[in-house]
Amino acid sequence: MSVGDHKLTAATAALELIEPGMKLGLGSGSTSDKFVELLAAKVKSGLDVLCVPTSEATRALAEWLGIPLTTLDAEPNLDLTVDGADEIDPQLCLIKGGGGALLREKIVATASDRMVVIADASKKVATLGKFPLPIEVVRFGLASTRQMIEMIAEVGGLTGEISVRQGGKGGPFVTDNGNLILDCAFGAIPDPGELSATLKMIPGVIDHGLFIGFADIAIVAGAKGIELIVSEDEDEDEDDDDA
Repeated sequence: MSVGDHKLTAATAALELIEPGMKLGLGSGSTSDKFVELLAAKVKSGLDVLCVPTSEATRALAEWLGIPLTTLDAEPNLDLTVDGADEIDPQLCLIKGGGGALLREKIVATASDRMVVIADASKKVATLGKFPLPIEVVRFGLASTRQMIEMIAEVGGLTGEISVRQGGKGGPFVTDNGNLILDCAFGAIPDPGELSATLKMIPGVIDHGLFIGFADIAIVAGAKGIELIVSEDEDEDEDDDDA
């Protein structure tokens, strides 16, 4: 099976978690697109759901496929978000933002009771950081913001190139929110929680691609089948339900 097949397998498994009447967050990226396509087929067959997309690209796909959409202003509390990831570690810490939608993805995930991550096995890592960490920043004071990121990273023993993500037409990539992305090739991040907290202290940083404590379950598909990575909180909830 190809990587694309594994992505489809993970998306199909996530679809089994969807119940009629749910309010869903729809993630962004190639694996999330497969979930959106599968969900659309269920909607066409009569499944009643209401969804909030995490990017304009996902919104366009979902609209084209006929999935009912809303906004967090109209529905501020969601039941479940299904989204992909660029990296997943054994503690369910994530790097996201390869597609540039990290801020909206984080907002939607925060508004959801549960977050389920779907991915192929190549996204599993022992330690986050092989994938460059995306950081969404405002345009004003870009050089100063980048310098402060470098300083904070160095204090944590992290070095590596920090580059402005480029778009397809020669200029910088611009997020749906009108901001820029700095891709930080730090390598292994031994303490992602500490880095997450310190980066948010920089005024020019809107948010970053470290998702710490967001995911409840990761559905990871590979050559050996499906592996579930479950958060400690999710395990405790299941134990309470069984009691």
